[in-house]
Amino acid sequence: MVFFSYTVRTKEGKTVRGGLEAESKEKALEYLHSQGNIILSLKEEKKKVTPKKRGGRVKVDELVVFSRQLTTLIESGIPVVGALDILWQQTTNPYFKAVLEDILKELREGASLASSLAKHPKVFPEIYVSMVEAAETSGNLPQILNRLSLYLEKANALRKKIISSLTYPAIVVIMAIGISSFLIFKIIPTFKGIFDTLGGDLPLPTQLLIGFAELVRKNVLYLIGVFIIALVAFYRYISTPKGKKMYHKFLLNLPILGDIVRKISIAKFSRTFATLMKSGVNITTTLDIVGKTSGNKIIEEAVVNSKKAIQEGIPISKPLEESEVFPPMVIRMIAVGEKSGKLEEMLSKIAQFYEEQTDAVISGLTSLIEPIVIAFLGIVIGGIVVALFLPIIKITQLLGR
Repeated sequence: MVFFSYTVRTKEGKTVRGGLEAESKEKALEYLHSQGNIILSLKEEKKKVTPKKRGGRVKVDELVVFSRQLTTLIESGIPVVGALDILWQQTTNPYFKAVLEDILKELREGASLASSLAKHPKVFPEIYVSMVEAAETSGNLPQILNRLSLYLEKANALRKKIISSLTYPAIVVIMAIGISSFLIFKIIPTFKGIFDTLGGDLPLPTQLLIGFAELVRKNVLYLIGVFIIALVAFYRYISTPKGKKMYHKFLLNLPILGDIVRKISIAKFSRTFATLMKSGVNITTTLDIVGKTSGNKIIEEAVVNSKKAIQEGIPISKPLEESEVFPPMVIRMIAVGEKSGKLEEMLSKIAQFYEEQTDAVISGLTSLIEPIVIAFLGIVIGGIVVALFLPIIKITQLLGR
């Protein structure tokens, strides 16, 4: 295959520059002519071969920018292949570049855009492929790509807020573990040697601290081993259908945290459902995707039951109500949406409401966590320091007499 750079004038009269691979210059000319272009220039180039990456990652932000740019290029009248070719040249992520090259190859061989994207599930999730497929059927690709971008932006913003709210307490807990480990393995043994030299009875808190430190130091490898085994066993259990269901049910029933998890899951459920319905994806495919992207096995089961109910002519709101996962307000709004024929609109309102609720709860929780975490750090580190200095204070008082 030979790489050619080209400059063409499209049917709309716009000048477009790009590049393509072809077996020969004649094949390249034939392809460009078939797109309805007037060829201004076509040059053979020494192309740097894109390394094929077996592993790699495309961030959500990159996918959003890609979708926005693709929308703009297609709206400008550039064919899909030409638009993807331009984006391929601009992409700096080697893995994403290799993926786009594969997609371009598929398209030039006559495959549809949706089927080409479907071959890269790590980059393009099921919702992306389904919406593009619906767009190709309806001929409304730019508008649906724009909806996809908005959906991905909202989902990513919610994810970032959750991560941001957990970052501070995680850092403080790691600091507490680090400082405590330093005290246990370095400072406490030194103080123990001093106390043994001085003799006498140590205060109970100091005895307990030294005993605990000795236990940890002598069994540190066993404790790490037990922790790793427990972590692996827990991960494997929640990876099974039964374990995942139990874990997600446990999360939903937790005080405070359970309410946040429920709000996040309902927001994702409603936003995905509304976006897919607006894009013209059929209801059974929509429910399949909605269940998988909700992030909660209990909600996924409720959605699966809804799919069965719809096939039997029963409204969606009935099985959702029976699941006892969704709040009454959500059930009522979905029921009203079904009766009025405005289900998409109602789902969008539910999504907006719960996204705002989630923002408010996370902000409030972050404000509440900060003093709790600081207090935890103070109690742990302060308790160790006080226990170490109690004997010294006692000796100082005795010497003062």
